[in-house]
Amino acid sequence: MPNPKPTPITNSINWPATLMLALTSLPVVTVLPWYLWTHEVSAAAWICGALLLASNGLSITAGYHRLWAHRAYSAHPALKWLYAIFGGMAVQNSILIWATGHRAHHRHVDDIDHDPYSAKRGLWFSHIGWMLRDYPSNRLDFSRVPDLLDDKVVAFQHRHYLWFAFGTNFAIPVALGLLFHDIWGFVLVAGLLRLVLSHHFTFFINSLAHAWGRQPFTNLNTARDNDFLALFTWGEGYHNYHHLFQWDYRNGIRWWQYDPTKWLIASCAWLGLAKDLKRVPDFKVQRARITRQFERAREALASSRPHSRLLTLQTQLETEWQQFTETVAHWTALQSEKLSDAKLQMQDKWEHSEIRRRLQMHAIERSLRIQRRRVQSLRRSLMAECVPV
Repeated sequence: MPNPKPTPITNSINWPATLMLALTSLPVVTVLPWYLWTHEVSAAAWICGALLLASNGLSITAGYHRLWAHRAYSAHPALKWLYAIFGGMAVQNSILIWATGHRAHHRHVDDIDHDPYSAKRGLWFSHIGWMLRDYPSNRLDFSRVPDLLDDKVVAFQHRHYLWFAFGTNFAIPVALGLLFHDIWGFVLVAGLLRLVLSHHFTFFINSLAHAWGRQPFTNLNTARDNDFLALFTWGEGYHNYHHLFQWDYRNGIRWWQYDPTKWLIASCAWLGLAKDLKRVPDFKVQRARITRQFERAREALASSRPHSRLLTLQTQLETEWQQFTETVAHWTALQSEKLSDAKLQMQDKWEHSEIRRRLQMHAIERSLRIQRRRVQSLRRSLMAECVPV
């Protein structure tokens, strides 16, 4: 008998996620518009809905994401429990599953077979499609996250996740509705609308933040910085920076960049609820930005016909590159010296050398910031002079 044809590999529907997303979204697009047209929703429902939306979003970004997925800082148990409660209310799965999947995303970013929400599989897939079926890339390996398994808050929330998710989403809106005598207004606005918005604001990071924006730090993956998205994602819109420096507790590193998650974590540290906040040294940030500017300048040169003005600018560019490599070598030597002194455990020498090194490193960082502006100006001149081949 001839061998039977192999059974096509299909990905079965993930019914819990599909039903949850459908049953929360349908009332928002059908019942809510009718209710708003025929009834008056109290101001309290809108205000409480906004506050709960912020609590859910910040618990995901500051808790699930920066604390547990990336270990960007340490948190007091009281703060962890708040994250667990209001993060569970966001109904984006338990901390354990969420953070494990997110670490896989960073480890295999853009890989269509291993990144759970790979942007290379399309905007729909990375936004919501990846949750609707049981794709192989969604399979989690908890053996790779022993730190999460050892966290008592994570373990407890994971075991009792349904209570955290459905208990909070029922009890809190109903209790507030009874308090303000507007049960249906609270259920629809502070309950369902808040939940749907919370979902899609988070989903934007997996989809739009990998498709729309700029890449000032690296082009080795699809992640992008987008100031507009940061407004809806509690500061997570600076995604190009985050994918290069994922352990930094900040996403928006400039003082003016909208990153309420960063401000929350810093405030908690001031109150004694957080500590060990990790920051990427300014040198590494400047090195990444300058390297990217050199790459873009050389891309412009490669796509243009040579002429006298362009050759002059190219010579200036190579001079800047030489200075840049020397600066990086100097900084690397200082780091090596620091490690050598630490191994020698010579306290007097260490303290004296450390003061000297810090002064030198500050000088290097200042020179890099100045060079970044020069290279940026040079790149713009090159772009203006380029004549397409």
